[in-house]
Amino acid sequence: MYAIVDIETTGGHASANGITEIAIYLSDGREVTQHYQTLINPGVPIPYYIESLTGITNSMVAEAPPFEAVAPMIHELLQDRIFVAHNVNFDYSFVKHHLAAAGFELQCKKLCTVRLGRKIFPGLPSYSLGNFCRHMNIPVNGRHRAGGDAEATAKLFALMLQHDTEKAIAAALKVGSKEQFLPPNLEPAVVKQLPEVPGVYYFHDVKGKVVYVGKAKDIRKRVNSHFSGHSASRQRQNFLRTIVNITYQETGTELMACILESVEIKRLWPAFNRAQKRVEFRYGFYLFEDQEGYLRLAIEKRRKFSAPVHAFNMLVDGHRLLRALIKQFELCPKLCFLQKGDGTCAGVTAATCHGACDKQEAPETYNQRVKAAIAFLQEQQPSVVIMDKGRNSDEQSCILLEKGRFYGMGYVPAHIRTTDAETLRPHLTQYPENEVIISLLRPYATNSKQLSSPQ
Repeated sequence: MYAIVDIETTGGHASANGITEIAIYLSDGREVTQHYQTLINPGVPIPYYIESLTGITNSMVAEAPPFEAVAPMIHELLQDRIFVAHNVNFDYSFVKHHLAAAGFELQCKKLCTVRLGRKIFPGLPSYSLGNFCRHMNIPVNGRHRAGGDAEATAKLFALMLQHDTEKAIAAALKVGSKEQFLPPNLEPAVVKQLPEVPGVYYFHDVKGKVVYVGKAKDIRKRVNSHFSGHSASRQRQNFLRTIVNITYQETGTELMACILESVEIKRLWPAFNRAQKRVEFRYGFYLFEDQEGYLRLAIEKRRKFSAPVHAFNMLVDGHRLLRALIKQFELCPKLCFLQKGDGTCAGVTAATCHGACDKQEAPETYNQRVKAAIAFLQEQQPSVVIMDKGRNSDEQSCILLEKGRFYGMGYVPAHIRTTDAETLRPHLTQYPENEVIISLLRPYATNSKQLSSPQ
């Protein structure tokens, strides 16, 4: 009925590592009925630190059978039995992966003695195999060897069967039970309390640090999807071992969840988030005053914590727009860094520059046209408010975009029916914008309500 399993491996994930030893103890729930154990040639070198941990050396496995040779026996022992292991997802992922590579499909229910230990023997300081066995007075003959660890796990499991007064094992085996697939250090109650609403969720490690941020239209459903399947990748195995707790922030809409996720990834820089952590090579127009008092527009890569007067994705777009501004507002190409060299700029002969480049025009006069060009740029950018449902019937969500820049978002009372920015701002939280947020909001700009002009 039960197959208590332990393996030793060359590393922490099955997709790039081999099994060096496997032990399987079959039990009918009362006693061990069969025992199988063998060294396995993993087909890859055993790292030195693994040799030091397990005592299994490359010379010991040199003449051992490859996994393909013992796969039929292992599959026969495990099929149609309940797979039991200490941190079961690790052992199961390895065995399933290597059986599949040998042409065998493994589908069986699982039980984790770490998770069951917390329920049947609550309150222990540690549920690692060594500490757990020590507390239960179970000797371990050959720690970090498959045979010794599997035998100890079998004895632990026998004690659990005897003391399971709350039927934790039966509950874990029920169809749909989260005990089958949740990470070993995450309690089902944490997942069960998650709401079925839009929002952002946070996975925490044992120290409380956020290691992953995600967004969802339905938080509970999305979180559960992280734990389905049996991927053998290193990232997934490390990910599952790390998760201890989950928190969340509810949002009124999925769009708000997408925005908040982007903000939080850049704020917290979680270890297991990959997307949105790359450098954003956007450009912008930057304004500064030179030593002679002339305002100068420069195209530069957008800097962190900087505030360009206008931002764009492609450098060619910035040059095209700047040339148009120079022509329309009669600016100096040299003062806009589009022309280098000594002497007057080409704009003098083209009648678009009034001599600011050689100080023939006063800074005050020239600067007025620069400010007019900036005002024109900002007037061309959309200022919109996106109103939608809130987290409850007493409020509505609000996202504010002013002159092409993301201001922030929040919730306003349901009775407020204005799009005036001054009225909305006190209800909103300001957030730093980024390229992801702007791309999310761009499609809404033409369809949302235009803001009232400030009085």
